[in-house]
Amino acid sequence: MFSKVELDEYDRKILRALQENADFSMADLGNLIGLSHTPCWRRLKRLETEGVIRGKVTLLDAKKIDLGVRVHAFVTAKNHDEEALSAFEAAVQSIPEIVECYSTSGDKDYVLQIVINSVEEYEQLLRKTLLKLPNVGSIHSTFSLKQIKYTTQLPI
Repeated sequence: MFSKVELDEYDRKILRALQENADFSMADLGNLIGLSHTPCWRRLKRLETEGVIRGKVTLLDAKKIDLGVRVHAFVTAKNHDEEALSAFEAAVQSIPEIVECYSTSGDKDYVLQIVINSVEEYEQLLRKTLLKLPNVGSIHSTFSLKQIKYTTQLPI
């Protein structure tokens, strides 16, 4: 499965700082958390090697690039055998509008987070793509009216 990584307070400081700004120079990051360049660099490399830091990205404002509609699509699978579920999970990987996919408990099997330009475009995506995904029994969609909170920062 996965192994838990032990973090001390310096590791946590590094992670908190990088979640706010991944562009810190090593000198600035070290100064911020109270370590010199080399120990800070070693800790950062260890966190990357151990998979705690999965990557560095630039966050975009979806509305400013005309992707202002967020859809939560709840999917019920037709079959629950491993092969059928794996086929669905593999297929969603290639659809760029799906930005997150979670297997869920309860009466729905998956929840998809979708960003798209308009309700009309979502209808087309639903008809031409989502309903044709392997093992889809039904999809119930809700649209976000207003974003109240959004963060990528984990509470460490």
